[in-house]
Amino acid sequence: MVGAGSFGKNHLRVIHDLPNAELAGVFDTDAARASEAASPYSCRVFASLDELAANAGAAIVATPTVTHSEIGCVLMERGLDVLVEKPISHSLAGARALVESAHRHGRILQVGHLERFNPAIIALESVITTPLFFEVHRLSEFSPRSLDVDVVLDLMIHDLDILLSLTGKKPEEIRAAGVSILSPKVDIANVRLLFPGGCVANITASRVSTERVRKLRLFQPHEYISLDYSRQDGARFRVKPPMGIDFAPLTVVKGEPLRLELESFFESISTRRPPRVTGEQATSALELALDILTKIEEHAAIVAANLL
Repeated sequence: MVGAGSFGKNHLRVIHDLPNAELAGVFDTDAARASEAASPYSCRVFASLDELAANAGAAIVATPTVTHSEIGCVLMERGLDVLVEKPISHSLAGARALVESAHRHGRILQVGHLERFNPAIIALESVITTPLFFEVHRLSEFSPRSLDVDVVLDLMIHDLDILLSLTGKKPEEIRAAGVSILSPKVDIANVRLLFPGGCVANITASRVSTERVRKLRLFQPHEYISLDYSRQDGARFRVKPPMGIDFAPLTVVKGEPLRLELESFFESISTRRPPRVTGEQATSALELALDILTKIEEHAAIVAANLL
């Protein structure tokens, strides 16, 4: 485990309980924090990244986003398979370096887009046909965590990754607006994406909300599906000829997404099959997020000019 912050501690908790992996130890640049995180599991605290690499077969990187690429590349060069938290990197160059390193050294590179392992999303994948319209809300109360990135890279990127996965396409048009409220970076953003074929997605992400909301609504021919990420449930509403509506719950097998994510990572390590969330997919999500941030900057400039 590289990084002993809040994400790292969650990973440690789950790994400790999994039967198919042994927790080798923890490394953090803050030795006291690493010791505190390792203490409940009686695992080793490494003094350096090199020491960790010499004593493990795989690593999870849960460090500040700007360090993901450098740390991940070093570990893969040393022969370790790597799961790096989302976003894959703070830059496309960093993301591409990770992907290239994984290919060059024959390593598994998985990225921690946790909502892909949400059982409600897994259930949705089995019933989606031709999506026509998405409405997505991801709202959180303010927290000092992850203020090194804006709300698009912190929260919205989960939904961008899911939309790219569900549509199988990149958007051909982006409209976006966002504002900074409690931090120097964008804290709330609204985006409209137009995909080839006419599918439209409206996405709102906020980390200055008074309540926590995680919802996705999908319209496809003759059907409306409402999904709640937090509750891990959903409902399907379908047209019932001649003038009725048929309702049925979405069939969901509930489970902890982080446990499912780590089990999938360890399975990829054992089988050498590509992970559910590849470096290439995470790079596409990052590229879209950065394009959205550019559109937000353009919109802010227009607003500023009109206020003069």
